[in-house]
Amino acid sequence: MSVFLGTHQNRIDAKGRVSIPAGFRTVLRNRAQEGEALMVMRPSHTLPCIEVWPSAAFAALAQPLDRLDMFSDEHDDLAAALYADAYPIDSDREGRIIIPDFLREHADLTDTVAFMGLGRIFQIWEPKAAEARRAEARLRSRKVTLPGNREQGGTA
Repeated sequence: MSVFLGTHQNRIDAKGRVSIPAGFRTVLRNRAQEGEALMVMRPSHTLPCIEVWPSAAFAALAQPLDRLDMFSDEHDDLAAALYADAYPIDSDREGRIIIPDFLREHADLTDTVAFMGLGRIFQIWEPKAAEARRAEARLRSRKVTLPGNREQGGTA
């Protein structure tokens, strides 16, 4: 499968490393492009978690910036929001990464993390915060209809 699925917990070891779930590693490897970092990690704008983007998906996220005047305040603000706290990351042979301290603090991570699949990206959460977020999302999603599903009565 080529999307990030499920929620998985792993412990941070004594050296500060955490293993990316095997299924997530497979998706990252399948999406990897030669010469680029495996993934880009950044703090979420709105949630106390870390967003993890395959490098190519992160590059696509940033493409609309090219349509803004490079010297405009809008460009500067969006570029700072996207790039200033983004970190390219590669895993070691065992699929482990070290999460930068700034990102660990943003997500309030200590000894265990939850990897939450969101399809094209995944997030890294403190486990109790991840459960609360999933519960909130389940409740709120009852009110959401996916685009193109109105006629069929489908919801998220």
